[in-house]
Amino acid sequence: MTKTILITGATGNISSGIITQLKGSEHRLQALVRNPEKAQDLKRQGVELRVGDLEKPWTLGSAFAGVDTVWILAPPGPRAPEQCSNALWAARQAGARHVVRLSAIGASHTAPTINSRLHALSDAELAASGIPFTILKPHYFMQNLLMAAQSIAQQGAMYFALADGKMGLIDSRDISEFAAHVLTNAGHEGKTYTLTGPASVSMHQIAAAISEAIGKTVTYVPVTAEAERQTILQMGIDEWMANLLGDYSAAYSLNWGDLVTDDFQRVTGKSPRSIAQFAKDFAGAFGK
Repeated sequence: MTKTILITGATGNISSGIITQLKGSEHRLQALVRNPEKAQDLKRQGVELRVGDLEKPWTLGSAFAGVDTVWILAPPGPRAPEQCSNALWAARQAGARHVVRLSAIGASHTAPTINSRLHALSDAELAASGIPFTILKPHYFMQNLLMAAQSIAQQGAMYFALADGKMGLIDSRDISEFAAHVLTNAGHEGKTYTLTGPASVSMHQIAAAISEAIGKTVTYVPVTAEAERQTILQMGIDEWMANLLGDYSAAYSLNWGDLVTDDFQRVTGKSPRSIAQFAKDFAGAFGK
């Protein structure tokens, strides 16, 4: 059955990946954007642009009109629950029949990270909305490792405040593929999926995979939380986000992220990308 699918966060990596997955399908794709002038690439791909701002609910009525299925993604930040709530209300008013939301690994009211606690608020609101829903809780993105691309290329070292913690990292391309499947296939209503890669690995194992991919020794150098925080701030990232990242580093250092699920393979019928495959695909970014 052909669906009209509205994609929020349309210019970000995950949502643009969903659009790539569904481009050329039978479904009608619409992208919610604040500034259509900055989304001309989507328009050239044949995606219909809908103009609206998730922080301005009065702009969303016409943007959501006529949609069957809604993908809700809000960037991490203190206003994320407000943005998700506005999107959900607009979806309800439009009569949407399915809402799929990007949450986060371990989202709960007692999670050790502020991001996971904020996501728990939006998860609870969606579950209580009465609209058929699906919640995706992805693990740490492999693409986050690209923050270390410069130090790997120049020094052969990657610096993170993750101690010897292990994580079931997932490639963001797999998240997009999984989301595209759920958005266009029945049977996922009322379900929550925790998305991980195929193995839980340490940063030392990740360094070894990157070494293999680029043909040069890469070393993981654990640093203190404060050292990482200062580096993040020097990169121009704001204090709120620096605190969010510090929360995750502290939790992952204690193996909070040491888990793997089979949700991706069970739903898609294939294995998620491994850290070795990710390293090969992005070897150029790491200095090969």
